[in-house]
Amino acid sequence: MKTIEIPGSKSYTNRALLIAALAKGKTILKKVLVSDDTTYMIQALRACGVAIVEHDDSLVVYGGKIKAPKDNLFVGNAGTAMRFLTTFASLVPGRTVITGSKRMHERPIQDLLDGLSQLGVNATSQKKNRCPPVVVDHDFDGGKCIMNGSNSSQYFSSILLSAPYAKKDVEIDVKGELASKPYIDVTIEIMKNFGVKVVNKNYKKFIVKHNQKYKARSYTIEGDASNASYFLAAGAIMGKPVRVTNINSQSKQGDIHFADVLRRMGCTIKKGKNWIEVRGEKLKAITIDMNAMPDIVQTLSIVALFAKGTTKIKNVPNLRIKETDRIHALATELRKIGAQVKENKDGLEITPGIFHGASIDTYDDHRMAMSFAIAGLKINHMSIQNPFCVRKSFPNFWEIFETLLDKPPMYCTSAEFRMK
Repeated sequence: MKTIEIPGSKSYTNRALLIAALAKGKTILKKVLVSDDTTYMIQALRACGVAIVEHDDSLVVYGGKIKAPKDNLFVGNAGTAMRFLTTFASLVPGRTVITGSKRMHERPIQDLLDGLSQLGVNATSQKKNRCPPVVVDHDFDGGKCIMNGSNSSQYFSSILLSAPYAKKDVEIDVKGELASKPYIDVTIEIMKNFGVKVVNKNYKKFIVKHNQKYKARSYTIEGDASNASYFLAAGAIMGKPVRVTNINSQSKQGDIHFADVLRRMGCTIKKGKNWIEVRGEKLKAITIDMNAMPDIVQTLSIVALFAKGTTKIKNVPNLRIKETDRIHALATELRKIGAQVKENKDGLEITPGIFHGASIDTYDDHRMAMSFAIAGLKINHMSIQNPFCVRKSFPNFWEIFETLLDKPPMYCTSAEFRMK
């Protein structure tokens, strides 16, 4: 049996960092994820006057004192940093400009800006496509707003995280169905852990009273369920058990339920307090709504390659506005290795074929690289282009991945990762 320990959660780390910046006093964050996305958040908060000291896998944050940044805040392609900082910037003195990579300038944010304008925040896009860069002025009145729920839960988390520091109570009404509800659960849970209560009325309305404040404390970041998925998938397709540790099997992270998806596909699942073990044998295709677990779709697509029948993945249209258009990217790369794929507006239908190795484009998307690496455990002569895009969320992925292999992979001079 292979045993894999995964790092801390990106979702929890970036939320905890922003909360700690607002909490007056000294907060100690333990087992944080250190990656490109969390580094961008740290750099942005430091630029806003927040002192953050690094100690191994812990961070000490001295919060409660915020000042205007001297320069624009750059967040690369870190979606959580861009969205969360947009509302946070309304609490920063003066005017703040938040910008990012070329791809970030193509990722929508207008739903959030529309919501903020209803709450008295002057926040605007600098581009005609209504994407970042964004300009935000210092002023967060609060009040009521209505926001479209179908595109991203991060817009709602952004407002919720900073809402306790608005001048008035904040009330958000959800228009339509809210996407990725478990991420809202994570936001509400961590806010509660730092002393702020959110009223959740069946994901249709959220209320935050303005007379609450975050309390500085010591806080341990739990393991990342999204990153655990790659190794759970390895157990599903390798025919021998893989145990993933440093994972809370009762986590609020929606991706923790990927193990239950694998059970539906025929895997044997065992769970402990801080571990999940998967063993797969004869896998079968399923039809599944993945709206609550969009970040797992790429991993599930790889498992589907080795399942009898056609796996149908539905209700994830927001995958088209992630680090890349993940629906189209998956369809393209899965076909390269011999799968039969139907690309739908909101998902995919995947039927196994006669597989062969191929050079996989990652589109600078960390989850494309990690998912297709798992396919390489069963399909010979796979190569992953731009393999080090995994630094976005899982910098030591390849080091841990190698422990699954009988023979170590080769690193080529072109920075191309090959499995032979």
